[in-house]
Amino acid sequence: MTTLAGKKIVVVGGSSGIGYGIAAAALESGAELVIAGRSADKLRVAAKRLGGAGRVTAIAADMANEADVSRLFEQAGSFDHLVATAGTPPPNYPIGETDMDFVRGFVDGKLIGAVMLAKHAVRTLNKGGSMIFTSGINKDRPPVPGGSVVSAVAGSFTYFARALALELAPTRVNIVSPGWVDTEMWDEIVGEAKTGYFNEMGERVPAGRIARPADIAPAYLYLMQNEFMTGETVHIDGGQRLV
Repeated sequence: MTTLAGKKIVVVGGSSGIGYGIAAAALESGAELVIAGRSADKLRVAAKRLGGAGRVTAIAADMANEADVSRLFEQAGSFDHLVATAGTPPPNYPIGETDMDFVRGFVDGKLIGAVMLAKHAVRTLNKGGSMIFTSGINKDRPPVPGGSVVSAVAGSFTYFARALALELAPTRVNIVSPGWVDTEMWDEIVGEAKTGYFNEMGERVPAGRIARPADIAPAYLYLMQNEFMTGETVHIDGGQRLV
């Protein structure tokens, strides 16, 4: 296992949720950070909260816009690890009522966005570095009705990483697959119903509760530090796949 001291990590989606949790954990481990996301205001607030004595840079960029993605890595300069957690609320329509414009936007932001990140990251990613993308529990436990699209997109990341790990070797490429995590996105998806959802699921999962971002962040740090892990999907869901 290597240390993160002195390493530069680009965290896409680092202003909130899981991404912010990863940024905080990496900063505590001695890393230098570039946090990226669509909202300059949210990034500014996150950078202030993180502190880091000058070790945090915030860059606003839309992961669905290739010019923005290219500019992100030009501004970030050489770096050691890419972490991508950014996403938008998934489509939840029954297949017969699917809003195709919404689906295209979701796929562009999640899957096509990951492809663009990889395309432009390789130009400045240091030898021995890694890329870590995020899928999720919906590939294993798709919500019904309406889970077909998000399940297909989440599941595709495993195969994306396996192929990319071969193509980019010795650069390592891995996936983290969380279960439900208490983040701001859940407030957007279900609003006030979140408490009920979380209480019900928390009673079912073997871990006994819903995860917080701080519970998930160590999986990403492990994949950055372990130089012999590549092409893998790490599940960190409190046993949610089992129920």
